[in-house]
Amino acid sequence: MILGLGILNFLLILWQLATGMRWIKVSYKTHKKTGIALLVSALIHGALALLV
Repeated sequence: MILGLGILNFLLILWQLATGMRWIKVSYKTHKKTGIALLVSALIHGALALLV
């Protein structure tokens, strides 16, 4: 579970970088929603890592 969330976080970071640098063009709304998803998954990933 922790590894899966870590991989998901990495992919979301790459997505945020690509959309922020406009390599992939998406709306601001999409960029914002994936940023929020990254925040939530990173918090869950960190909390699980601390508990283990």
